[in-house]
Amino acid sequence: MDQFAALKAFRAVVEAGGFTAAAEAMDVSHTVVSRQVKQLEAALGVQLLNRTTRRFALTEAGQTYYQHSRQILDQLEAAALAVARHQVEPTGLLRINAPMSFGLEALAQWLPAFLEAHPQLKVDLVCNDRFVDLIEEGFDVGLRLAYALSDSTLIVKRLASFEEWWVASPDYLRRRGTPVVPADLAAHECLNYSLAGKAGQPSFMARDGSVHTVEVGGRLQANSGIVLRTAALAGTGLALSPAFLLRDHLARGELVRVLPDFSQPALNLYALYPQNRHLSPKVRAFVDFAAARYRSADAG
Repeated sequence: MDQFAALKAFRAVVEAGGFTAAAEAMDVSHTVVSRQVKQLEAALGVQLLNRTTRRFALTEAGQTYYQHSRQILDQLEAAALAVARHQVEPTGLLRINAPMSFGLEALAQWLPAFLEAHPQLKVDLVCNDRFVDLIEEGFDVGLRLAYALSDSTLIVKRLASFEEWWVASPDYLRRRGTPVVPADLAAHECLNYSLAGKAGQPSFMARDGSVHTVEVGGRLQANSGIVLRTAALAGTGLALSPAFLLRDHLARGELVRVLPDFSQPALNLYALYPQNRHLSPKVRAFVDFAAARYRSADAG
């Protein structure tokens, strides 16, 4: 027996005033409605309706059961409507995980515009530079900065690519000189990002297409791009950082870009979210907004 269908048939009989009217309202046969109500009574072990050839009446048990079943069906309908609204309008809490430097320096710049565009959404943003299991820790979407991502059970969408530049303070360059080719870095104090693969062996591509790899070293490494940028500003050494961390400081002359004729592999921004055939509107809205934000060439 389909209990849900039987509940609907029983309610329809009571509210329509008879089996025939209920059958017409449900667009099924009289026989189907009658059978569903009988199966319901058999499953409950009580008689819900007193029937005659012309009319029916609810038994005491039927009256009690009708009140409860009506509440249940109303709640189910309300739940279905709520879910339907969620499928078309982003609502509720969106939990986002992002790298610390990107969250503070880039995401913080456009997140208010995202919230303004979706007034029914709340955001819980968690920034850190450790590995985060999005599913285990209950995040809806994660942002990752990487040259490439390993295979994952998550859906991955590339949102943008950022150039990385070698920079130093004017004071450091006055004291230690300006590197002209990648090999010159071996004689400099280099600030290493500890979470990057092969951080001490950067590769460069010259304008003629040749690839140069050099081993670099220094006394400071950190798992935060902001720490390394701050150290570079203080004249501690040369740092390799994504463009979004450097633009303002370069514009003010606080940092100087070196080796401009040699490019580094692009640093990609990815959005990751759990596989789900029915992607929630809040995740879709965030990913689409971020993708549109970084569609322009100078968005970083």
